[in-house]
Amino acid sequence: MTTRSSAAAVQATVYGYPRQGRNRELKKAVEGYWKGRVTADTLRETARDLRRANWGRLAEAGISEVPTGDFSYYDHVLDTTVMVGAVPARHRAAVGRDALDGYFAMARGTQDVAPLEMTKWFDTNYHYLVPELGPDTVFTADAAKQVAELREALALGHHARPVLVGPVTYLLLAKPAPGVAADFEPLTLLDRLLPVYAQVLAELRAAGAQWVQLDEPALVQDRTPAELNAATRTYRELGALTERPKLLVASYFDRLGEALTVLAKAPVEGLALDFTGAAEANLRDLAAAGGLPGKRLVAGVVNGRNVWINDYQKSLTTLGTLLGLADRVDVAASCSLLHVPLDADAERDIDPQIRRWLAFARQKTAEVTTLARAIAQGTDAIAAELAANRADLASRAHSPITHDPAVRARTAAITGADGRRAQPYADRAAAQRTHLGLPLLPTTTIGSFPQTGELRAARADLRAGRIDTAGYEERIKDEIREVLAFQEKTGIDVLVHGEPERNDMVQYFAEQLTGYLATQHGWVQSYGTRYVRPPVLAGDVSRPDPMTVRWTAYAQAQTAKPVKGMLTGPVTMLAWSFVRDDQPLGETARQVGLALRDEVNDLEAAGTSIIQVDEPALRETLPLRADGHAAYLAWATEAFRITTSGVRPETQIHTHMCYAEFGDIVQAIDDLDADVISLEAARSHMQVARELAAHGYPREAGPGVWDIHSPRVPSASEAAALLREGLEAIPAERLWVNPDCGLKTRGWTETRASLENLVAAAREVRAETGGTAV
Repeated sequence: MTTRSSAAAVQATVYGYPRQGRNRELKKAVEGYWKGRVTADTLRETARDLRRANWGRLAEAGISEVPTGDFSYYDHVLDTTVMVGAVPARHRAAVGRDALDGYFAMARGTQDVAPLEMTKWFDTNYHYLVPELGPDTVFTADAAKQVAELREALALGHHARPVLVGPVTYLLLAKPAPGVAADFEPLTLLDRLLPVYAQVLAELRAAGAQWVQLDEPALVQDRTPAELNAATRTYRELGALTERPKLLVASYFDRLGEALTVLAKAPVEGLALDFTGAAEANLRDLAAAGGLPGKRLVAGVVNGRNVWINDYQKSLTTLGTLLGLADRVDVAASCSLLHVPLDADAERDIDPQIRRWLAFARQKTAEVTTLARAIAQGTDAIAAELAANRADLASRAHSPITHDPAVRARTAAITGADGRRAQPYADRAAAQRTHLGLPLLPTTTIGSFPQTGELRAARADLRAGRIDTAGYEERIKDEIREVLAFQEKTGIDVLVHGEPERNDMVQYFAEQLTGYLATQHGWVQSYGTRYVRPPVLAGDVSRPDPMTVRWTAYAQAQTAKPVKGMLTGPVTMLAWSFVRDDQPLGETARQVGLALRDEVNDLEAAGTSIIQVDEPALRETLPLRADGHAAYLAWATEAFRITTSGVRPETQIHTHMCYAEFGDIVQAIDDLDADVISLEAARSHMQVARELAAHGYPREAGPGVWDIHSPRVPSASEAAALLREGLEAIPAERLWVNPDCGLKTRGWTETRASLENLVAAAREVRAETGGTAV
């Protein structure tokens, strides 16, 4: 590649950066504020220090245009709701009394006021808070946060670009507010919203913004002509403003498709496009559209969602093609680096050679700046980096970790019979009713119970050598007995052991399967202050030894009631890991399915009558465009059935899903052929129960009646009301009673009260339906 004559114009940039800090300082400060141990001023100071540290690291690495406004105490979509004044009516008084407390009340709820609904951010494992809008919504601009953070960065000497959720995406992500007709289309509010964005843009320009980025990832999904027309009108009107900065419209996660032409023709100064994965099609489409003459193109050639090193040669080839398609080409990650951990160099427990295959946010930032340097100065300027990159890619491709002949032979031998239960559901249901003897509207929980400070301390003591394995296991046994005793006293019908031995629902299994790597510091934000450490799926997968049988069998020996075995399903094991990118996902899913099948069969052999295989990620992993749905759902549901189809008819298979929109995958839920499914439903007011009924779903289901992501305790009457709504869609003989999700993040006080109310509600409604109020 030759040196560009416009080398001085080349910039390296990113769209966002992890918020939490090296030691999750933000999580600790926010949770400390909730508990009254940290003042609001201290929380703001911590946030300010984290922002400054992030900008400093980015600038030091060679990022010439740092993002602002991407930092958030909880969620950037909630920040947008505040920015446009769309605070729900039930929260306005709290926001008026104290803006910070009101902000967190919208996110978490209070004992008296429900929070906003939460769901997945496109096909990632990040959760956003869903805006609630209606025909009476009045928007008002409040750009205080966005302006303050821009000024903060400029005062530190940074070249900064504010990042906002775009108006079209904001409206497409919204839902009708409670009490508003279900068929209300938030996009009809566009004419009210655009003047607010115009005011925000004017304020940012006055504060010193030269460019503002408007994120429109919703445009990479299949869009109707009306929605594309809305995008056309939006950027025609915003582009025509005289008091505004230059506009960079960003998309990511997939190809823009029809929307590319819309944005290419819009009177905006730049587009940011993803050129990784499925979005590689943007390169073809951009060339076919004649490029972006007169515009800035920010090329997302470094994958911002996965942790594998970039293929420099491939990226440079893409960038070389793009140089002829736009007036100016800059280099970026494909999306915000929010979705990856901070620094791979912190992972000292991973083999140094394998660590060279990994790129977290810090390494991806370096990759972006290296590629930008190659554009500006020619490839000779990065000759050493290119050689090292080739060697690292070759090391990974030829490593024995990535290829296990025994695993591949077993996967190749899978037949259709391996993915089908031997008996139809009706026969299984009759056998299970006889075997289990459960009452009408049986009660259960999803799996985990509160992970107390004592449990975390016990794990820390074990790692530090302050207690031995025997001492640690006695603490686990004590916790299991306490959890079981509480459930029996409360009157829950199907028990769980509470999972005290598990650090995370994916990591726990990954640490016991071949092919996975665990990190020590690879924290990624899932929602709010909930951070997870996704394992890295680097090679072929198998199960050397049983993973859950011992503790499940121990729990079952303590009680006469059934205790569920609890596993994480193959799709979620992929979705909540950083999955390998060197073979089809379906092939990896079959490997994981076979490993889990061994565990399911061993649980059954040990006397476990109910086995739950959680698949909360089934919906979030659905491709963003419909033309990819059928192929994905075929291998995803097959992998689940491979896991669960080896058991006897009287063994009841459960699954669980939460915090996603399920309406467009109801057929896939049916295709799983699970005997019972539990789903999040409390915040969405039993919407999923109605969707199951509309589909004619024939099996048992437990739509949740307790929103466990809020600290509020639902009353028995509130839970009973939700149950009655559920009964309008699902007959009593097929309806279960359970929370929305696991209880790991809740405290014991609210857990006890909420489950007691849940059982009371079940008894009340059971009596109304003619069942036995046991």
